[in-house]
Amino acid sequence: MLLKSNIFLILLVAVLFEVQICTSEINWSDFPNGFMFGTGSSAIQVEGAVKEDGKGQSVWDTFSHTPGKILDFSNDDIGVDQYHRFKEDIQLMKDLRTNAYRFSISWPRIFPNGSGEINDAGVDHYNEFINALVAEGIEPFVTIYHWDLPQALEDKYNGWLSTEIIKDYGNFAETCFQKFGDRVKFWSTIARPYSITIQGYDYGIQAPGHCSILPPFFCRSGNSATEPYIVGHNILRSHATVADIYRKKYKNIQGGSIGTILATPWFVPATNAEKDIVATQRAKDFMLGWFLDPLIFGDYPCSMKSRVGSRLPKFSQAEAALLKGSLDFVGINHFTTYYVKDDSINITKRILKDALTDNGALFLSFNGTNFIGEITSSTWLYIVPEGIRSLMNYIKQKYGNIPIIITENGMSDVSTPFISIKYAYAYLNDVQRIRYHSSYLSSLLASIKDGCNVKGYFTWSLLDCWGWETGYSSRTGLYYVDYTDNLKRYPKKSAVWYKNFLKPTN
Repeated sequence: MLLKSNIFLILLVAVLFEVQICTSEINWSDFPNGFMFGTGSSAIQVEGAVKEDGKGQSVWDTFSHTPGKILDFSNDDIGVDQYHRFKEDIQLMKDLRTNAYRFSISWPRIFPNGSGEINDAGVDHYNEFINALVAEGIEPFVTIYHWDLPQALEDKYNGWLSTEIIKDYGNFAETCFQKFGDRVKFWSTIARPYSITIQGYDYGIQAPGHCSILPPFFCRSGNSATEPYIVGHNILRSHATVADIYRKKYKNIQGGSIGTILATPWFVPATNAEKDIVATQRAKDFMLGWFLDPLIFGDYPCSMKSRVGSRLPKFSQAEAALLKGSLDFVGINHFTTYYVKDDSINITKRILKDALTDNGALFLSFNGTNFIGEITSSTWLYIVPEGIRSLMNYIKQKYGNIPIIITENGMSDVSTPFISIKYAYAYLNDVQRIRYHSSYLSSLLASIKDGCNVKGYFTWSLLDCWGWETGYSSRTGLYYVDYTDNLKRYPKKSAVWYKNFLKPTN
């Protein structure tokens, strides 16, 4: 019944807006010269082939096979089989006229045990993949780590909870520089550290599934009050170590740049009350500032230090110096905007002392009078295009106008893997996704005219794909994947729109 209602909602939206899609008049030529327009993915979500060619097990391979962890009972074994079909998918990118592709390199495919002996078959695969991209004029934009921690390191020393990971991650990253850096000019070290810390070590709904605030049968280990901050600390130190390696040994020779990828919505106060305005800044500090402040200023935001206290680790002077300025660019994943209401006196949350509620802020889509934006079929995502302009200007004003690349932007449709192409009209006719991208790109262009230093934009995602703890229950792609018929790819209306947006003007 729920599935039918979701399909009806999407179909209704499609019918209402089919005649008037309300897209802007802008196209790629309105953006600065050299601007990157691409699509994105991550290895776990698209590659599959989890037991082929010597690949080791990742924490997500383990997590997705643990009963009760994935919403639709699926796993990451197949993804959408890009490991075998990358040449076909590169032709889709070429047809779209995109000039870049963001993807991640699977750590256990290069080092099955996390360190030690290199798996040559894994290196060969990514060499072939990168060569195929370059041959079609598509810039490889590589995420070194997108959540696929080798299970061997989780078993050996608890992964990101140990400082030992800094050395092993550094070795993996340097191997990537050595093997692929002659062709890869854009490196992002670690994707979405906030999600790793909160989802993986606070609420335990993502790998490796640590928490202490949910029932014991859900999380067998963890401490939601301390582990997220330990993990975040080690992630930051790992990034700084790798950025230092790249800048000292490879940057001048290979001519590339290195950054990291942070995910954040935009936040606006739910009311004009001073306490909601202050809570809104805390929300920005705890989600974006947690990681960007150390990378720009060398330390955590003051609001975090005061509210988290001794649970928040401290950087040494040497670590702070290594962190400060360790970015050539920052990748920003942005999807939506929320109202924020002060929740700092909630007694239950003060007792829990977990990282998600330490900020003392509630994120809302409705402020009692208005919804934050246009409703989609995903309960967490509202279309608020002006949010991306506000976010870009906030980063410019607070962080010195560092170069920004939008590494993910897009929307999801609630779905099921059991719908064949024959019954997929509502998903193929995705006029709401067109309106989403068109309006966000218009707002992004406005931010550039404001003086924001934005260098690129990647839609999320190229293909419908496996979505972490939600499995195949939502669709984010410009291309529809028929999970009932050998994972065949079909362009949605949004793919046609994006292709026309990127159409040469002369």
